[in-house]
Amino acid sequence: MPETQSTTGWGLIAGNGRFPFLVLEGARSQGIEMAVIALKEEASPELEKTARRLHWVSLGELSKAISLLHQEGVIRAVMAGQVQHNKIFSAIRPDWKLAKLLFSLPRKNTDSLIGAVAKAFEEEGIELVDSTIFLKPLLPQAGVLTRRAPDARESSDLAYGLKVARHIAAMDIGQTVVVSDRACVAVEAMEGTDETILRAARHAQGKSLVVVKVSKPKQDMRFDVPVVGVPTVEAMKQAGATALSVDAERTLLFDREKLLALADAEGIAIHAVAVPALEEPQTEFSGKNKE
Repeated sequence: MPETQSTTGWGLIAGNGRFPFLVLEGARSQGIEMAVIALKEEASPELEKTARRLHWVSLGELSKAISLLHQEGVIRAVMAGQVQHNKIFSAIRPDWKLAKLLFSLPRKNTDSLIGAVAKAFEEEGIELVDSTIFLKPLLPQAGVLTRRAPDARESSDLAYGLKVARHIAAMDIGQTVVVSDRACVAVEAMEGTDETILRAARHAQGKSLVVVKVSKPKQDMRFDVPVVGVPTVEAMKQAGATALSVDAERTLLFDREKLLALADAEGIAIHAVAVPALEEPQTEFSGKNKE
């Protein structure tokens, strides 16, 4: 973090998983104590033991979240932790501010929604920043991360899967595909990476599988950053998947040492792929919905 960065006025909007805990830990290591807005439908109750300033809000309570951030003196915030996309569009009661925002969206997809929420925060004087700002060591450099590199068959399937995954990510459908013998067995929708892998196993009938997880074109690093953790490797083990490709410098590897140790023990190859230069990540919101 730049030396000129203030250590005051930071907030965390917490979804599910370990991401929020890691952000709190990373911020605290740099002398920053964050105010936390925890989403009732997603965030872990364990956050109450870790965060010194925490408020619970529903997914639909956008006005309340903004009011609490102002109350805490927050001027910059990090979004961390998954929010199940199906809940956003079908299982919440939006307050007037969120209802107005949802009504204005030309497309009911995640990019449009979160981009519009980011704009709403910024109009209130709260800047959303790169969600990996305190977690840079968890972003892998390009190269093979495990003891074993993908073999020729796996490399062929991974290359095919990479092309497919880039297309579906560009359409904001999902960011993971599972491939066998250059055929797409499963495409991620709203269920998440690990469930996609397990679903692929039910259709593969014992065939070897590889998994490809990508970032979106011009990935906005403030939200929805790809994450791989130990449960992903465990899902691959259960599904009989033998190789994984992720985007270098755009994928967070949670519990990295444990994850790679498990992959090595199971003979799973993990390769971080350099992203083409034309897909440089975004950290600013233009105010326009993505097309």
